[in-house]
Amino acid sequence: MTAVSACQTPVTPTPTSQPPALNTPAAVSQVTPSPEAYPVPTSLPAIEPYPAGSPTAELIFTPPPVATLTGDGSEVFLPLVNGDESATATPQPPTASPTPTPIPTVDFTAVRAELAAQGLALAPVKIGFHTGIGGNSDGLEAWMRALDAAGIPFFLKSVDNAQPIFIAQELMKQSGVPHVLVYRKAAGGSSYDWNVPNYSLPPAQAAEIHWQMHRDAFPPELDPSLVWLETINEVDKNVAEWLGQFALKTAELALNDGFRWAAFGWASGEPEPADWQTPSMVAFLRLAGNNPDRLAIALHEYSYLVDDIDHEYPYKIGRFQALFQIADELGIPRPTVLITEWGWTYEKVPAPEQALQDIAWASRLYAPYPEVKGAAIWFLGGQFADIANLTQQLIEPMTRYSLQNYFSAPQPPAQAPIEPDRYAP
Repeated sequence: MTAVSACQTPVTPTPTSQPPALNTPAAVSQVTPSPEAYPVPTSLPAIEPYPAGSPTAELIFTPPPVATLTGDGSEVFLPLVNGDESATATPQPPTASPTPTPIPTVDFTAVRAELAAQGLALAPVKIGFHTGIGGNSDGLEAWMRALDAAGIPFFLKSVDNAQPIFIAQELMKQSGVPHVLVYRKAAGGSSYDWNVPNYSLPPAQAAEIHWQMHRDAFPPELDPSLVWLETINEVDKNVAEWLGQFALKTAELALNDGFRWAAFGWASGEPEPADWQTPSMVAFLRLAGNNPDRLAIALHEYSYLVDDIDHEYPYKIGRFQALFQIADELGIPRPTVLITEWGWTYEKVPAPEQALQDIAWASRLYAPYPEVKGAAIWFLGGQFADIANLTQQLIEPMTRYSLQNYFSAPQPPAQAPIEPDRYAP
C-alpha cells in the first residue's frame, strides 16, 4: 500500500440493486435447503476499464447478519494473549493458552457434511489480517488459535516480521488446518529494490536478481512449502508484457527452489483487462492456473474511501472477477488469488461496527470463489498514521464473526459465474 495510490477524490457511487436471493451465498448460522445449482453463463459480461468516476446517488444496503449462536454449535476457547509480537531474531513456537474465554461457535464439521449432501461446499469467512513490525497486534495470536481450533483456515500476511507467520505455521503443522500464510520482505537497503524489480534490465535478468535477493532473505524458520513468498508490490501496470516475462522466469526459479510464489501485488484498480492478455501474461496465467498450490496472483483491493467500501464496485473491491473472466475466456483454470492488502485507506479504518458490515459484504463476495484464498485487512504494523490501533480493534469482532458465520459455494468442479451484479451490495 502506498500513500500515492490512496489519494482519490471521493465520488458517491451509482446505486446497485440488491442481488437476487437465489444462488447468492449468504452468511448463515444453520444449514438451509439447497438452492438451485449455480448456472453456467452462456456469455460473459464485459468488465470495462477503470472508470474516471460515476454519477452521484445515495447507496443503502443491508449486510449479512453477524449471527450470535445460543446452542447446537461446538465451543471454541479463545485464549487471552497480551504478548509482544514484534520481530525477533529467533521466533518462538506457539505459547500455551491462558485461561480461555468461550465463544459459541458453528460446528463447521457438521455443516460441511450437510452442505456436501446438498451438493454445495462450505466457504468460511476468508478475511484475515496484514501485520508487520511494531504497531499493535494484541490479540492476533488469540484470533489464530480460535480459528485453528474450530478448523477454520485463516489468512495472514506479514511484512518483515516472521514471528506471527511462524506461530501460524506451527499451529498448521499441529492441526492440519490449511491456513493461508504470506510473507514479504520490504525493509533493508533500498526499499525500491525489495518492492519492485529493475525495469531497466531484460525481464529474465531482473527476475534472477530479484528472486535471489528474496530467496536468500527468506526467514530460515519458515517452511517455503507452507508459506507463500510475495516478492513484488504494486508494480508498474504500463509494462505488462515485461512483467509477464519477469513472472514466467520468477515462477521457474520459485518452482525449482521449492517455494510457493505470489506474483505482482497489483494496486487496487489495476491492471486493465487488456494487461492480462499480452502473450507472456497469458502464458503466465496458464502456468499459474495449472499450478494452483505453488503459484498465485497477489492483488490489493481497497475502496480508497473510509465510508464507501463498495465504491465503484467491481473496479476496485471485486476487481479479481475481471481476472477470472479472462481466464474463463481463454479456457484456462482460474488462478489462485491472494488479496494481500484489503481495506479502506492506507491510514484509516472505520469504527468496528461499520467495518464489520463492510467485511460481511466482502466476505459474501469472495465466498463462492475457492480460488480466492483470502484477504488481509490493512494494517496491524507500524507507521501509516498509527492505523494499527484502529485495525487492532477489529481482531476480537472478527474472531466472533468468523466463528459464527459461513457461506455456501458451488461444489467443485462447478464454478460460480462471473456476474458482478449478483454479488453487488
